[in-house]
Amino acid sequence: MTTQQQWRHLPVAARPIAAAAQAAVTATRAHDDEALASAITALAALDPAQVGLILGTCVRLLLEHRHPDGLTGDEVRAVLVAAVGDGADPEVTLVLLAGALGLDHEVEAAPAPAALARDAVLLLTGQLGEQPVEPWLEAALSEIERAQLND
Repeated sequence: MTTQQQWRHLPVAARPIAAAAQAAVTATRAHDDEALASAITALAALDPAQVGLILGTCVRLLLEHRHPDGLTGDEVRAVLVAAVGDGADPEVTLVLLAGALGLDHEVEAAPAPAALARDAVLLLTGQLGEQPVEPWLEAALSEIERAQLND
């Protein structure tokens, strides 16, 4: 089964995001720079608001799972430092982390879609640890759907 076929049960707009995110996490874990670049290019070409919503929701769910009592400042710092240690840009990662946590973080200029996609994948992969990404993408999309139905 191809990656796109695996996600055929999702809404049409979410399928390429899920497939590219899955490919990017796999490439990151394998240290496959070429595959990662391809997946990031695919993510960056998609609607940045939708990509951000899905990946940000994944990160938020993972953070909530790993820190059920909430995050302390030190824990937020540790997440940021870990992502930066994996090669993420600190400012871009701060924007992503603030967004995932529902906080406003103003920046002078919005980062490029490719930078946002790359660092979102690094942040997501770091929070996943050894866990598969697929259940978290499914959970994020279910949460988004639930929120949209209740609005």
